[in-house]
Amino acid sequence: MAAPRCVLFCLGLCLVPVTRGQHGPLPRPSLQAQPSALVPLDTPVTLRCRGPLEVDLYRLEQLGTEEYSNQDALIIPAMSRASAGRYRCSYQNGSRWSPPSEHLELVATGVFAKPLLTAIPGPAVSLGEDVTLQCRTQYGFDHFALYKEGQARLQRRPGKWYQANFPIVTVTAAHSGTYRCYSFSSASPHLWSAPSDPLELTVTGIPVATRQSPAEPPPSTTEPSRNSTDRLEGAGSPADRARPSYAPGNLVRLGLGALLLLLLAALLAEDWHSRRQARRPRVRALLRPLPPLPRAS
Repeated sequence: MAAPRCVLFCLGLCLVPVTRGQHGPLPRPSLQAQPSALVPLDTPVTLRCRGPLEVDLYRLEQLGTEEYSNQDALIIPAMSRASAGRYRCSYQNGSRWSPPSEHLELVATGVFAKPLLTAIPGPAVSLGEDVTLQCRTQYGFDHFALYKEGQARLQRRPGKWYQANFPIVTVTAAHSGTYRCYSFSSASPHLWSAPSDPLELTVTGIPVATRQSPAEPPPSTTEPSRNSTDRLEGAGSPADRARPSYAPGNLVRLGLGALLLLLLAALLAEDWHSRRQARRPRVRALLRPLPPLPRAS
């Protein structure tokens, strides 16, 4: 049993032992392949097991073999036929083991020649119609897989007469995209062919509102007439509509301002003139001689 951990309660000043993971089952870990579980031959891949934060030991194993790792990651520097297969992982806390993760199917691709992918009746399909994607090979494989770029899941189907059909009923805009297919044998389900050449499926007849963002209207191919320009100006934003209405008011205001400036200039000129008249020097009166004093008799 794992050694108990102690927690100090400051108020009671006492030690209370707490054992980790005493109650309930341990959570199940998850196992992922990075960058993908479909790995071309001779390319690297990493398997990573994810569990809780506190883990004593990890176990990552390949089922059907005696190969395992006591780490949370298994690095395969170059994918080989022997590395392809089914994997799982678990972890240990104390004396207890977690439930194993879900199985991870690690597939080696490029082991066999690529098949041929075609669309029937054609790669351009009208909205709401049906189309069948057919994967065909020259070898006697009995299973096929269809992959669409951008999706994590593959469609798998048994084949007959060296081919398999993947019908798409009532196509929508979401069915547009790039498709590839693989072929393999049920006797070696983890050894697949190389992917087929990409097939671009185009859905036609999609409404313009679905294909084009409202924020980006289509550009006009003709020059608008004067009447249409006037209509566009009238149907513009409130600021655009306000600009023509502001023009007459602005002219009136400019005229009143000019008139006030003229009146002010006239008043200033008159005041200056009156002040200049007041400052003119006064002509002093001529001093006349006093009359002579009368003579004494």
